[in-house]
Amino acid sequence: MEVFVARQPIFTKNKNVFAYELLYRSGKQNFYDHTDGDQATSDVITNSFSVIGIDTLTGGKPAFINFTQNLLKKEMATIIPPGSVVIELLEDIVPDEEILAACRKLKQLGYTLALDDFVAFNKISPLIDLADIIKVDFLKAKPDDWKAIPREIGNGRIRFLAEKVETLEQYEEAMACGYSYFQGYFFSKPEIFSGQDLAPYKLNYLRIIQEINRFGGDFDRIEEIVKQDVSLSYKLLRLINSAAFGLVTKVTSIKYCLVLLGIKEFVKWVTLVSLRNIGEDKPDELIILSLIRARFAELLAPEVGLRERSSDLFLMGMFSMIDALMDKPLQEIIDEIPVADDVKDALLGNVNPLREIYDVIIAYERGEWDVLAEKTARLDVPESEVSRLYITALQWVQQIFS
Repeated sequence: MEVFVARQPIFTKNKNVFAYELLYRSGKQNFYDHTDGDQATSDVITNSFSVIGIDTLTGGKPAFINFTQNLLKKEMATIIPPGSVVIELLEDIVPDEEILAACRKLKQLGYTLALDDFVAFNKISPLIDLADIIKVDFLKAKPDDWKAIPREIGNGRIRFLAEKVETLEQYEEAMACGYSYFQGYFFSKPEIFSGQDLAPYKLNYLRIIQEINRFGGDFDRIEEIVKQDVSLSYKLLRLINSAAFGLVTKVTSIKYCLVLLGIKEFVKWVTLVSLRNIGEDKPDELIILSLIRARFAELLAPEVGLRERSSDLFLMGMFSMIDALMDKPLQEIIDEIPVADDVKDALLGNVNPLREIYDVIIAYERGEWDVLAEKTARLDVPESEVSRLYITALQWVQQIFS
Protein backbone atom coordinates (compact mmCIF):
# COMPACT_ATOMS: atom_id res chain seq x y z
CA MET A 1 0.00 0.00 0.00
CA GLU A 2 1.39 3.41 -1.00
CA VAL A 3 1.25 6.12 1.67
CA PHE A 4 1.91 9.85 1.35
CA VAL A 5 3.19 12.78 3.43
CA ALA A 6 3.77 16.35 2.24
CA ARG A 7 6.46 18.59 3.68
CA GLN A 8 6.81 22.36 3.44
CA PRO A 9 10.04 24.07 4.50
CA ILE A 10 10.17 26.81 7.13
CA PHE A 11 12.94 29.36 6.59
CA THR A 12 15.02 31.71 8.73
CA LYS A 13 15.63 35.38 7.92
CA ASN A 14 18.62 34.30 5.87
CA LYS A 15 16.41 31.93 3.85
CA ASN A 16 18.05 28.86 5.37
CA VAL A 17 15.78 25.91 6.15
CA PHE A 18 14.99 25.87 9.88
CA ALA A 19 12.38 23.06 9.92
CA TYR A 20 9.72 21.31 7.86
CA GLU A 21 5.99 21.16 8.46
CA LEU A 22 4.66 17.65 7.76
CA LEU A 23 1.17 17.59 6.24
CA TYR A 24 -1.40 14.86 5.67
CA ARG A 25 -1.99 13.77 2.09
CA SER A 26 -4.12 10.82 0.92
CA GLY A 27 -2.56 10.72 -2.54
CA LYS A 28 -0.48 12.67 -5.03
CA GLN A 29 -2.98 15.54 -5.10
CA ASN A 30 -1.34 18.41 -3.22
CA PHE A 31 -4.15 19.42 -0.89
CA TYR A 32 -5.68 18.35 2.42
CA ASP A 33 -8.80 16.21 1.94
CA HIS A 34 -9.41 14.68 5.34
CA THR A 35 -12.11 15.60 7.86
CA ASP A 36 -10.83 13.60 10.83
CA GLY A 37 -7.97 15.56 12.39
CA ASP A 38 -7.05 12.78 14.82
CA GLN A 39 -6.66 10.24 12.01
CA ALA A 40 -4.79 12.69 9.79
CA THR A 41 -2.18 13.39 12.48
CA SER A 42 -1.92 9.70 13.35
CA ASP A 43 -1.26 8.90 9.69
CA VAL A 44 1.35 11.65 9.40
CA ILE A 45 3.23 10.25 12.41
CA THR A 46 3.15 6.59 11.40
CA ASN A 47 3.85 7.27 7.72
CA SER A 48 6.70 9.70 8.51
CA PHE A 49 8.46 7.73 11.20
CA SER A 50 7.67 4.15 10.31
CA VAL A 51 7.26 3.98 6.52
CA ILE A 52 8.93 6.83 4.61
CA GLY A 53 11.44 7.62 7.36
CA ILE A 54 11.78 10.86 9.31
CA ASP A 55 15.43 11.14 8.25
CA THR A 56 14.35 11.22 4.61
CA LEU A 57 11.69 13.85 5.25
CA THR A 58 13.54 16.30 7.49
CA GLY A 59 17.25 15.48 7.31
CA GLY A 60 17.55 15.90 11.06
CA LYS A 61 15.69 19.22 11.25
CA PRO A 62 12.61 19.64 13.47
CA ALA A 63 9.23 18.52 12.11
CA PHE A 64 6.19 20.74 12.77
CA ILE A 65 3.20 18.40 13.26
CA ASN A 66 -0.40 19.47 13.95
CA PHE A 67 -2.00 18.07 17.10
CA THR A 68 -5.70 18.10 17.90
CA GLN A 69 -7.20 18.64 21.32
CA ASN A 70 -8.03 14.95 21.62
CA LEU A 71 -4.49 13.76 20.79
CA LEU A 72 -2.98 16.22 23.27
CA LYS A 73 -5.16 14.86 26.05
CA LYS A 74 -4.19 11.30 25.13
CA GLU A 75 -0.47 12.30 25.30
CA MET A 76 0.16 10.98 21.81
CA ALA A 77 2.89 13.58 21.24
CA THR A 78 5.31 11.74 23.52
CA ILE A 79 5.59 8.96 20.95
CA ILE A 80 8.07 11.28 19.19
CA PRO A 81 11.37 12.34 20.82
CA PRO A 82 11.29 16.04 21.87
CA GLY A 83 14.23 17.22 19.78
CA SER A 84 12.74 16.08 16.50
CA VAL A 85 9.30 17.68 16.64
CA VAL A 86 7.50 20.98 17.21
CA ILE A 87 4.02 20.35 18.61
CA GLU A 88 1.70 22.58 16.62
CA LEU A 89 -1.47 23.39 18.56
CA LEU A 90 -4.40 23.84 16.20
CA GLU A 91 -6.38 27.06 16.40
CA ASP A 92 -9.63 25.36 17.52
CA ILE A 93 -8.08 23.90 20.70
CA VAL A 94 -9.92 25.04 23.83
CA PRO A 95 -7.35 25.84 26.56
CA ASP A 96 -9.16 24.15 29.45
CA GLU A 97 -7.32 22.86 32.52
CA GLU A 98 -6.73 19.42 31.00
CA ILE A 99 -5.15 20.92 27.87
CA LEU A 100 -3.02 23.35 29.89
CA ALA A 101 -1.79 20.51 32.10
CA ALA A 102 -0.92 18.42 29.03
CA CYS A 103 1.01 21.33 27.51
CA ARG A 104 2.88 22.03 30.74
CA LYS A 105 3.90 18.38 30.87
CA LEU A 106 5.17 18.55 27.28
CA LYS A 107 7.21 21.64 28.15
CA GLN A 108 8.72 19.88 31.17
CA LEU A 109 9.71 16.98 28.91
CA GLY A 110 11.53 19.37 26.58
CA TYR A 111 9.04 19.73 23.72
CA THR A 112 8.68 22.93 21.68
CA LEU A 113 5.12 24.26 21.34
CA ALA A 114 3.79 26.40 18.50
CA LEU A 115 0.38 28.08 18.25
CA ASP A 116 -1.08 27.68 14.75
CA ASP A 117 -3.15 30.28 12.85
CA PHE A 118 -2.85 32.87 15.61
CA VAL A 119 -5.23 35.83 15.24
CA ALA A 120 -5.70 39.07 17.14
CA PHE A 121 -8.61 37.94 19.31
CA ASN A 122 -6.46 35.13 20.73
CA LYS A 123 -4.08 37.59 22.40
CA ILE A 124 -5.38 36.76 25.88
CA SER A 125 -5.13 32.97 25.44
CA PRO A 126 -3.39 31.24 28.40
CA LEU A 127 -1.53 29.11 25.83
CA ILE A 128 0.63 32.16 25.00
CA ASP A 129 2.55 31.69 28.25
CA LEU A 130 3.47 28.15 27.17
CA ALA A 131 4.18 28.82 23.51
CA ASP A 132 7.69 28.98 22.08
CA ILE A 133 6.58 29.90 18.56
CA ILE A 134 3.47 31.73 17.34
CA LYS A 135 2.39 31.28 13.71
CA VAL A 136 0.49 34.17 12.11
CA ASP A 137 -1.44 33.38 8.93
CA PHE A 138 -0.73 36.25 6.53
CA LEU A 139 -3.78 35.38 4.44
CA LYS A 140 -6.24 35.29 7.33
CA ALA A 141 -4.83 38.08 9.51
CA LYS A 142 -5.19 41.74 8.59
CA PRO A 143 -2.01 43.66 7.70
CA ASP A 144 -2.41 45.77 10.86
CA ASP A 145 -2.35 42.54 12.89
CA TRP A 146 0.89 41.41 11.22
CA LYS A 147 2.56 44.23 13.13
CA ALA A 148 0.35 44.35 16.22
CA ILE A 149 0.64 40.71 17.30
CA PRO A 150 4.47 40.63 17.68
CA ARG A 151 4.47 44.11 19.20
CA GLU A 152 1.78 43.45 21.80
CA ILE A 153 2.64 39.91 22.94
CA GLY A 154 6.32 39.66 22.10
CA ASN A 155 8.36 39.10 25.24
CA GLY A 156 11.81 38.28 23.93
CA ARG A 157 11.22 34.55 24.45
CA ILE A 158 8.48 33.90 21.90
CA ARG A 159 9.53 33.67 18.25
CA PHE A 160 7.07 34.57 15.51
CA LEU A 161 6.52 32.63 12.27
CA ALA A 162 4.83 34.22 9.26
CA GLU A 163 2.91 31.54 7.37
CA LYS A 164 1.06 31.70 4.03
CA VAL A 165 3.60 34.24 2.81
CA GLU A 166 2.95 34.48 -0.94
CA THR A 167 4.74 37.61 -2.15
CA LEU A 168 8.06 39.38 -1.77
CA GLU A 169 6.25 42.34 -0.24
CA GLN A 170 4.73 40.13 2.50
CA TYR A 171 8.13 38.61 3.23
CA GLU A 172 9.77 42.02 3.54
CA GLU A 173 6.93 43.28 5.73
CA ALA A 174 7.26 40.25 8.02
CA MET A 175 11.00 40.85 8.28
CA ALA A 176 10.37 44.49 9.25
CA CYS A 177 7.81 43.42 11.88
CA GLY A 178 10.33 41.18 13.66
CA TYR A 179 9.31 37.72 12.48
CA SER A 180 12.01 35.04 12.85
CA TYR A 181 10.64 32.31 10.57
CA PHE A 182 8.80 32.26 7.26
CA GLN A 183 6.66 29.74 5.40
CA GLY A 184 4.54 29.90 2.29
CA TYR A 185 4.23 29.64 -1.49
CA PHE A 186 6.66 32.55 -1.95
CA PHE A 187 9.38 30.16 -0.82
CA SER A 188 8.06 26.69 -1.66
CA LYS A 189 4.86 24.74 -2.13
CA PRO A 190 4.47 21.51 -0.13
CA GLU A 191 6.42 18.62 -1.64
CA ILE A 192 4.82 15.16 -1.56
CA PHE A 193 6.79 12.08 -0.48
CA SER A 194 5.50 8.54 -0.73
CA GLY A 195 6.47 5.10 0.52
CA GLN A 196 5.22 1.54 0.40
CA ASP A 197 3.61 0.39 3.63
CA LEU A 198 4.09 -3.35 4.18
CA ALA A 199 0.75 -5.15 4.32
CA PRO A 200 0.03 -6.10 7.94
CA TYR A 201 -1.06 -9.48 9.16
CA LYS A 202 -4.21 -8.33 10.94
CA LEU A 203 -4.40 -11.16 13.42
CA ASN A 204 -1.01 -10.20 14.81
CA TYR A 205 -2.23 -6.74 15.81
CA LEU A 206 -5.09 -8.33 17.74
CA ARG A 207 -2.58 -10.66 19.39
CA ILE A 208 -0.47 -7.68 20.47
CA ILE A 209 -3.55 -6.09 22.06
CA GLN A 210 -4.31 -9.44 23.69
CA GLU A 211 -0.88 -9.65 25.34
CA ILE A 212 -1.12 -6.12 26.66
CA ASN A 213 -4.56 -6.81 28.17
CA ARG A 214 -3.62 -10.19 29.59
CA PHE A 215 -0.06 -9.64 30.82
CA GLY A 216 0.16 -5.87 31.16
CA GLY A 217 3.08 -5.72 28.74
CA ASP A 218 5.23 -8.83 29.09
CA PHE A 219 8.19 -7.88 26.86
CA ASP A 220 9.27 -11.46 26.21
CA ARG A 221 5.80 -12.47 25.05
CA ILE A 222 5.32 -9.34 22.95
CA GLU A 223 8.75 -9.75 21.36
CA GLU A 224 7.82 -13.27 20.32
CA ILE A 225 4.73 -12.02 18.50
CA VAL A 226 6.33 -8.94 16.94
CA LYS A 227 9.07 -11.09 15.38
CA GLN A 228 6.42 -13.09 13.52
CA ASP A 229 5.16 -9.99 11.69
CA VAL A 230 7.50 -8.49 9.09
CA SER A 231 5.48 -5.27 8.85
CA LEU A 232 5.39 -4.61 12.57
CA SER A 233 9.07 -5.52 13.09
CA TYR A 234 10.09 -3.23 10.22
CA LYS A 235 8.09 -0.28 11.50
CA LEU A 236 9.28 -0.66 15.07
CA LEU A 237 12.97 -0.96 14.17
CA ARG A 238 12.78 1.88 11.66
CA LEU A 239 11.17 4.10 14.27
CA ILE A 240 13.81 3.45 16.94
CA ASN A 241 16.72 3.75 14.50
CA SER A 242 15.63 7.10 13.08
CA ALA A 243 17.77 10.12 13.81
CA ALA A 244 14.97 11.44 16.01
CA PHE A 245 16.01 9.07 18.80
CA GLY A 246 19.68 10.02 18.50
CA LEU A 247 21.04 6.53 19.21
CA VAL A 248 24.72 5.99 18.50
CA THR A 249 24.44 2.24 17.94
CA LYS A 250 21.98 0.72 15.50
CA VAL A 251 19.27 -1.31 17.24
CA THR A 252 18.57 -4.69 15.66
CA SER A 253 16.87 -6.42 18.61
CA ILE A 254 13.11 -6.18 19.04
CA LYS A 255 13.47 -6.78 22.78
CA TYR A 256 15.95 -3.92 23.17
CA CYS A 257 13.68 -1.75 21.08
CA LEU A 258 10.77 -2.40 23.46
CA VAL A 259 12.96 -1.63 26.47
CA LEU A 260 14.14 1.65 24.94
CA LEU A 261 10.62 2.80 24.10
CA GLY A 262 9.17 1.79 27.47
CA ILE A 263 5.85 0.03 27.88
CA LYS A 264 3.75 3.20 28.06
CA GLU A 265 5.08 4.59 24.80
CA PHE A 266 5.05 1.16 23.16
CA VAL A 267 1.38 0.64 24.04
CA LYS A 268 0.50 4.02 22.55
CA TRP A 269 2.53 3.28 19.42
CA VAL A 270 1.00 -0.16 18.89
CA THR A 271 -2.52 1.17 19.51
CA LEU A 272 -1.96 3.92 16.96
CA VAL A 273 -0.70 1.51 14.30
CA SER A 274 -2.94 -1.46 15.03
CA LEU A 275 -6.28 0.38 15.09
CA ARG A 276 -5.34 2.11 11.85
CA ASN A 277 -4.42 -1.15 10.11
CA ILE A 278 -7.09 -3.44 11.53
CA GLY A 279 -9.89 -1.09 10.53
CA GLU A 280 -8.33 0.20 7.34
CA ASP A 281 -10.65 -1.59 4.92
CA LYS A 282 -13.49 -2.30 7.32
CA PRO A 283 -16.24 -0.23 8.92
CA ASP A 284 -15.21 1.19 12.30
CA GLU A 285 -18.32 -0.44 13.76
CA LEU A 286 -16.72 -3.90 13.57
CA ILE A 287 -13.87 -2.83 15.85
CA ILE A 288 -16.21 -0.93 18.15
CA LEU A 289 -18.60 -3.87 18.50
CA SER A 290 -15.72 -6.27 19.19
CA LEU A 291 -14.45 -4.04 21.99
CA ILE A 292 -17.93 -3.58 23.50
CA ARG A 293 -18.40 -7.36 23.60
CA ALA A 294 -14.92 -7.82 25.07
CA ARG A 295 -15.46 -5.35 27.89
CA PHE A 296 -19.05 -6.52 28.50
CA ALA A 297 -17.90 -10.16 28.85
CA GLU A 298 -15.06 -9.12 31.14
CA LEU A 299 -17.47 -7.23 33.41
CA LEU A 300 -19.89 -10.18 33.52
CA ALA A 301 -17.16 -12.60 34.65
CA PRO A 302 -17.27 -11.88 38.41
CA GLU A 303 -21.08 -11.79 38.35
CA VAL A 304 -21.20 -15.45 37.25
CA GLY A 305 -18.37 -16.74 39.44
CA LEU A 306 -15.69 -16.61 36.73
CA ARG A 307 -13.59 -13.71 37.96
CA GLU A 308 -10.39 -15.66 37.33
CA ARG A 309 -11.40 -16.08 33.68
CA SER A 310 -12.11 -12.40 33.05
CA SER A 311 -9.16 -11.99 30.64
CA ASP A 312 -10.31 -15.05 28.67
CA LEU A 313 -13.80 -13.63 28.46
CA PHE A 314 -12.37 -10.32 27.25
CA LEU A 315 -10.60 -12.20 24.47
CA MET A 316 -13.76 -14.11 23.61
CA GLY A 317 -15.52 -10.81 22.96
CA MET A 318 -12.50 -9.34 21.19
CA PHE A 319 -12.31 -12.23 18.73
CA SER A 320 -16.07 -12.58 18.24
CA MET A 321 -15.89 -10.57 14.98
CA ILE A 322 -12.58 -12.00 13.79
CA ASP A 323 -14.15 -13.77 10.81
CA ALA A 324 -15.49 -10.44 9.49
CA LEU A 325 -12.19 -8.67 10.13
CA MET A 326 -10.14 -11.38 8.44
CA ASP A 327 -12.62 -12.12 5.63
CA LYS A 328 -12.43 -15.83 6.42
CA PRO A 329 -14.88 -18.33 7.90
CA LEU A 330 -14.30 -18.74 11.63
CA GLN A 331 -13.75 -22.47 11.24
CA GLU A 332 -10.75 -21.78 8.96
CA ILE A 333 -8.95 -19.45 11.37
CA ILE A 334 -10.00 -20.80 14.77
CA ASP A 335 -6.75 -22.73 15.21
CA GLU A 336 -4.73 -19.53 14.71
CA ILE A 337 -6.54 -17.63 17.44
CA PRO A 338 -4.32 -17.61 20.57
CA VAL A 339 -7.00 -18.37 23.19
CA ALA A 340 -7.98 -21.24 25.46
CA ASP A 341 -9.82 -24.21 23.95
CA ASP A 342 -13.07 -23.48 25.78
CA VAL A 343 -12.98 -19.91 24.38
CA LYS A 344 -12.65 -21.38 20.88
CA ASP A 345 -15.54 -23.76 21.59
CA ALA A 346 -17.70 -20.86 22.76
CA LEU A 347 -16.90 -18.85 19.62
CA LEU A 348 -17.84 -21.85 17.48
CA GLY A 349 -21.20 -22.14 19.23
CA ASN A 350 -20.47 -25.21 21.37
CA VAL A 351 -22.27 -25.29 24.71
CA ASN A 352 -20.09 -24.50 27.75
CA PRO A 353 -20.12 -21.94 30.60
CA LEU A 354 -18.38 -19.32 28.46
CA ARG A 355 -20.89 -19.77 25.64
CA GLU A 356 -23.71 -19.02 28.08
CA ILE A 357 -22.16 -15.60 28.70
CA TYR A 358 -21.66 -15.09 24.96
CA ASP A 359 -25.37 -15.86 24.41
CA VAL A 360 -26.32 -13.24 27.04
CA ILE A 361 -24.25 -10.65 25.14
CA ILE A 362 -25.85 -11.50 21.79
CA ALA A 363 -29.38 -11.51 23.24
CA TYR A 364 -28.82 -8.07 24.76
CA GLU A 365 -27.38 -6.70 21.49
CA ARG A 366 -30.38 -7.96 19.51
CA GLY A 367 -32.97 -6.85 22.05
CA GLU A 368 -34.25 -10.40 22.47
CA TRP A 369 -35.59 -9.69 25.95
CA ASP A 370 -37.39 -12.99 26.49
CA VAL A 371 -34.24 -14.92 25.63
CA LEU A 372 -32.20 -12.58 27.81
CA ALA A 373 -34.53 -13.10 30.78
CA GLU A 374 -34.24 -16.86 30.45
CA LYS A 375 -30.44 -16.86 30.21
CA THR A 376 -29.80 -14.33 33.00
CA ALA A 377 -32.13 -16.31 35.28
CA ARG A 378 -30.07 -19.44 34.59
CA LEU A 379 -26.89 -17.55 35.47
CA ASP A 380 -28.55 -15.91 38.51
CA VAL A 381 -27.69 -12.38 37.35
CA PRO A 382 -30.35 -9.65 37.58
CA GLU A 383 -31.33 -8.17 34.21
CA SER A 384 -30.88 -4.68 35.66
CA GLU A 385 -27.25 -5.51 36.45
CA VAL A 386 -26.68 -6.79 32.93
CA SER A 387 -28.01 -3.49 31.56
CA ARG A 388 -25.75 -1.51 33.88
CA LEU A 389 -22.68 -3.49 32.83
CA TYR A 390 -23.48 -3.06 29.14
CA ILE A 391 -23.71 0.70 29.55
CA THR A 392 -20.40 0.66 31.43
CA ALA A 393 -18.79 -1.28 28.58
CA LEU A 394 -20.25 1.12 26.03
CA GLN A 395 -18.89 4.15 27.89
CA TRP A 396 -15.44 2.53 28.11
CA VAL A 397 -15.30 2.04 24.34
CA GLN A 398 -16.61 5.55 23.69
CA GLN A 399 -13.69 6.93 25.71
CA ILE A 400 -11.23 4.97 23.55
CA PHE A 401 -12.68 6.31 20.30
CA SER A 402 -13.46 9.84 21.53
